[in-house]
Amino acid sequence: MNEVEAKELAPNLVTCTTVMNCKEVGRTDVALSLLKEMNKKGCDANVVTYSTLISGFCDEGCLDKGKECFEEMLEKGIAPNVITYTCLLNNLCQIGKLREASELLSAMMERGIKPDVVLYTSMIDKLCKGGEATKAMELFSLMLQKGEDPSTVTYNVLINGLCKQGLVLDAIKLSKIMVKEGKKPSLVTFNTLMKGLCDKEKVNEAVELFELMFNGKTNVEPDVRTFNLLIQGLCEEDRLDEALEIYHKMDSYTIGNVVTFNALIGGYLKVGNIQKGMELWKRMLNLGLSPSSFTYSTLINGLCKLQMVSIAKGVFSKMTALLRISPRLFDCNALLVSLCKEGSTEQARKLFEGMKDLNCEPDAISYNIMINATLRAGDFKSARELLKEMIQRGLSPDSHTYSTFIYWFSKLGDLDEAKRVFEKMVSCGFKPNKFIYNSLLKGFYSDGEAEDIINLLHQMAKEGVVLDLELKATILLCLCHSVEDFDVKALPIFSKEVSKRKDISCSELLAELYKSYPELKLQAI
Repeated sequence: MNEVEAKELAPNLVTCTTVMNCKEVGRTDVALSLLKEMNKKGCDANVVTYSTLISGFCDEGCLDKGKECFEEMLEKGIAPNVITYTCLLNNLCQIGKLREASELLSAMMERGIKPDVVLYTSMIDKLCKGGEATKAMELFSLMLQKGEDPSTVTYNVLINGLCKQGLVLDAIKLSKIMVKEGKKPSLVTFNTLMKGLCDKEKVNEAVELFELMFNGKTNVEPDVRTFNLLIQGLCEEDRLDEALEIYHKMDSYTIGNVVTFNALIGGYLKVGNIQKGMELWKRMLNLGLSPSSFTYSTLINGLCKLQMVSIAKGVFSKMTALLRISPRLFDCNALLVSLCKEGSTEQARKLFEGMKDLNCEPDAISYNIMINATLRAGDFKSARELLKEMIQRGLSPDSHTYSTFIYWFSKLGDLDEAKRVFEKMVSCGFKPNKFIYNSLLKGFYSDGEAEDIINLLHQMAKEGVVLDLELKATILLCLCHSVEDFDVKALPIFSKEVSKRKDISCSELLAELYKSYPELKLQAI
């Protein structure tokens, strides 16, 4: 615009509106300044100019400024058009202001501008994407009241929104209304319902819907996504024979893809059927399908859970070294856990240190796994170094980190360190769990720290710790072997809520022990 004025050319309305709409501007506040300049130079804005500006404000999420421009154009007697209203209505729906959108819609119709099915569908879509499926249903009802006939796309958008929010029964009802109104559900409709049913664990209903499609009663044939959705749902429920049957039915329609085999392989490994899982793996390769990173991830995690670590390592090596596929963090952590469990701490350390080279930076879980393995080996120094490195990388210790240190410090007899870590944990805002209290009590008992036991029991009672069987057993152990060291009156009482029956004192716990094991010849206090 400056260049135009420098050449003493008077910018006209078209020039100014074009500049406003130019993507290079990118800032609606600049466009607003331009509008003011236009007014000063006697270049009156029209509906296109204002609509362009309102659209820009709405795109930037500045609805209030867009509404101000709208009010200004009304004051100037400039009649808004369908584009003007569409910008505002879509934005109002996007932020869930359905009542205001409804009022604006009525004002629009009073001006003789009738919203069409495209506008309604767009508004419904915005509400659904904003997680407002219930309000989208209200708008749908308003659409029907205004006499506008929804399209198949309208129904699909709303059904998808309802399913995503878990309102599958409402989605099914809507699909029935759709059929009743003479609209033919599309493949998108059926796949959306199929996914919604499986996500809500209504797999039986998904099977019924599939059978209707498969037997030609819907005039819509299933595609590979339809089959995959049902296979995944059945595998999630360990209904593998049925999943395999659905897979065999695919032959008359389509061939399975990587997603199909990922679900089946994962399902069989999950139930421990390694033979069938490997058969499917080989069949997948024989069909010429290239395994994805998720396929390898499924294999690695399944094999690790079956404690077949050597095979899992082989798959991991093939994926990373031969195929140059970057592993997921989840895969690395699964393999780390398995290696540490079988005592291959050195191999775990090498994998841990090599994760960066695999474009897979260790997270807090990775560090927790290695800290636990290092402490198990009694290497306190290396464990502290791992903790220091973890913090230097910007990873904050979590409750599991503290819990691991407290457990091993208590178990290995370094109670001063256990107490120091415990206090640090509490000061950082973490609430100790039963496992931590149990670890400390056992440590204090082993070291004969009666006072520490009493103090910890009081803290547990104050925090409302639930006395489960394991904690009761530990407390009884402490009382049984150190009863002469305790002042009974100093022991706390755990409330009814946390003992899950009646108020219970530590002395009553001792009485429980005496009742169960009279041969100990303890005096019930």
